[in-house]
Amino acid sequence: MQASPDFRKQMEGYGLTTAEILYRLPDHPALLQAYVWQDYDLFPRFPALTKFLDFWTRTLDGPLFKVTVGHSRLIKPAELKAIGAEFKLH
Repeated sequence: MQASPDFRKQMEGYGLTTAEILYRLPDHPALLQAYVWQDYDLFPRFPALTKFLDFWTRTLDGPLFKVTVGHSRLIKPAELKAIGAEFKLH
């Protein structure tokens, strides 16, 4: 059995990042639309989010208004400890 790519990313220091992106509608610039983006990314530079936002500004018509970012590391390498025992219930 092999570890999932998401688990491997977490072991490399990536953490779950959520961004709420508010953008203006191209046909109605007075109206804002929300988009939620979520992926594993590196704090504090956020290269994956930056790449996504660059793609957005290059290819999509809705101009960005505001981006709010939340980040949490789900598993840190220091949290895993090897133990020399096995405990079974029942």
